[in-house]
Amino acid sequence: MSVDPDPTDLTLRIGRDELVIRRRYESASIANDVLIGVLFLVGSILFFSEATVVAGTWLFVAGSVLMLIRPTIRLSRRLHLTRLRAGDRGGAHESSMDF
Repeated sequence: MSVDPDPTDLTLRIGRDELVIRRRYESASIANDVLIGVLFLVGSILFFSEATVVAGTWLFVAGSVLMLIRPTIRLSRRLHLTRLRAGDRGGAHESSMDF
């Protein structure tokens, strides 16, 4: 007895290299986002005291730099996948849902 596959099932075929690349860049993006959150949180707390306002300001500047790194991570991933796609002839696909 065989069971027919459900016609509503979606099957994705993604190469191993593409998965490794996506996971690495996703991990870098998540780590960057966490660091941004920590810097802005600590910077906000430091603004409660006049003695630590300068340190808080520097944390906001560092957090802003990390926010500029976010699109750099995404662009690097896209270029890496494009090079993979060029070698594989269509194996890697972009998604707007990628982090």
